[in-house]
Amino acid sequence: MTSKEVFDNIIRDSVSVYSADGLKEKLLSGRKLIIKMGADPSKPDLHLGHSVVLRKLKILQDLGHEIVFVIGDFTAMIGDPTGKSKTRTALSFEQTRENARSYYEQVTKILDKEKTKITYNSDWLGKMNFADVLSLCGKYTLARIMERDDFQKRYNQNQPISMNELLYPLMQGYDSVALHADIEVGGTDQTFNLLVGRELQKDYGQPSQEVITFPLLPGLDGFEKMSKSLDNYIGIDEPAEIMYEKCMKVPDNLLITYFNLTTDLSEDKYLELIGKDIRAAHFLYAETIVRLYHGEDAIAPAAERYRRIAQGGVPENIDEYDAQKGSRITQLLVNAGLAPSTSEARRLIQGGGIKLDGVQVSDVNEVINKYGSYIISKGKNKFAKFNVK
Repeated sequence: MTSKEVFDNIIRDSVSVYSADGLKEKLLSGRKLIIKMGADPSKPDLHLGHSVVLRKLKILQDLGHEIVFVIGDFTAMIGDPTGKSKTRTALSFEQTRENARSYYEQVTKILDKEKTKITYNSDWLGKMNFADVLSLCGKYTLARIMERDDFQKRYNQNQPISMNELLYPLMQGYDSVALHADIEVGGTDQTFNLLVGRELQKDYGQPSQEVITFPLLPGLDGFEKMSKSLDNYIGIDEPAEIMYEKCMKVPDNLLITYFNLTTDLSEDKYLELIGKDIRAAHFLYAETIVRLYHGEDAIAPAAERYRRIAQGGVPENIDEYDAQKGSRITQLLVNAGLAPSTSEARRLIQGGGIKLDGVQVSDVNEVINKYGSYIISKGKNKFAKFNVK
C-alpha cells in the first residue's frame, strides 16, 4: 500500500483518530515514524483481539516505519485499572518479566521479527526519582484523571481507588515521552491513557503523537471483549487444532466482524458464503486463521481432528496422566488443567459439562475405583487420558 492507501485503510477501520489531519500529514511526510503499542504482561498470551491492532501495525511497518512494542513490566506492577471495579493485585517485577518472556515470539507471528523493536518501560520509569515523579504529577490535575469512566464509577460507588492506580495513566503516557512516539495505537478501552500521552508530550516540549483506536474484538461468548481471563479467546500461539476448533465456535452473528478484523480476505470471499452456508463460512474462517499462524500444512490435520470430535469421537495424541486408584474426578480435572480448582471442577460436573468415557458425570464426589485407562472430557473438545495404576 502507499501512504495514502494506508491512511484510508486506517480511517475506514479505526474507531477514532486524534487527529486525522495530523496523521495524514505525518504519513505523507516521507519520514520514518516511531509507532508505539503497549501491552501489560499480566498474562503471557496474546490472542486475536490483540491481532486487530498488530495487523495495522504490520501495514505501517511495511511502509518503512519503526514499530516499538512496549512491554509494560513496570506499569504491570500496578495493573491497569481500565474496566476494573476494584484495585488489581500488583505483580512482582519477576512475575512481569516471566509473563513477558513469550511476547516477542507471539508478536512476530504478525510483525517482521527483524524490524520490530521490543522495549520495557522499566528502562525509564524504574530510573525516575521522587522529584521526577512529582514533576510528572504536576503536569496533570486530579479532576482530569477522574474523568476516566472507571474511576468515576468506582468513586460514585464508594469503591476504593489507590493512589498508584491514579498514576497509571501518567506512567503509560510518559512512555510516549520517553520514546518520542509519533503515533500510538490501541483498543478503545485505552483511549484515555493514549490521549494522556499525547498531552504529556506537549508538556515536555515534544510534538504530540497521533492516537488511533481500534474496535475491541468480542469474545467467543458473544458478549464480553476477548480475554484470556474470561476464557473466551483464541490465542495466536495456541496449537493449530485448538485454534481451528475455537474458530468454529465464533458466534454466527459475529463471523463477519471476525473476518473483517482478523483476516486479509476481501469481503467478496466470505459475505455471500455467510448468507448461503454459515457452516461452510466457519470452515473458511478456521482454515484462514490456521493458515495465518501455522501455515498451510497444519490445516488438514486440524480439520480432521475437529470433524472427528464433532462426530463424538476422541482425538488422537491427547495428553496422558498417571493416577492412583481412588482418585476423585474433581482432582483429576485440576491435574489435567481442565479446571483451575476443585470448586470449579464441581461446578462443571453440576452443570453437566464433564464426561467419563463418554458418560456424563453427575456425582461431584465420584472416584475411580478400578485400574485401567479412562478418558475424561470437558465439553466437546477438551480431553485427557488417565492411566490408573
